[in-house]
Amino acid sequence: MSDLVELYQEIIMEHNRRPRNFRKLEGADRCTHGYNPFCGDKITLYLRVDGDVITDVAFEGSGCAISRASASMMTEMVKGKRKSEAQEIFDAFHQMLTRPLGADFDTSKLGDLEILAGVSEFPTRVKCAVLGWHTLHAALEGKDEPVSTE
Repeated sequence: MSDLVELYQEIIMEHNRRPRNFRKLEGADRCTHGYNPFCGDKITLYLRVDGDVITDVAFEGSGCAISRASASMMTEMVKGKRKSEAQEIFDAFHQMLTRPLGADFDTSKLGDLEILAGVSEFPTRVKCAVLGWHTLHAALEGKDEPVSTE
């Protein structure tokens, strides 16, 4: 089991060091800011949406390894998805992180995001992991005001 935990930590650190889709997205039609005051994580999320499909997504910002890795993995998961599919992934991810300890969760929509399941054991770090996701949710709803985890 420790080998698996080590692998998960390695993947998180890789996404932190080299986050995917970490750039300003020129021509974005949605731009939303998020902030986690507890940890100091900041994110600017850019979306390009064509009809109901997220055709491109990128982010910029600073934060802890969990925040950056989660945002990086999120961009990979939702690019090319319909908004409703992105919402389903958000719901599954949120449920995984906020479930009671030891409770089962649906992995069918999570893919590699499942490696972040251990964050649920550290309630203060859950806010780090969900910052990008709440920012995505606000962007998909067309909200312009900044998102906060507080």
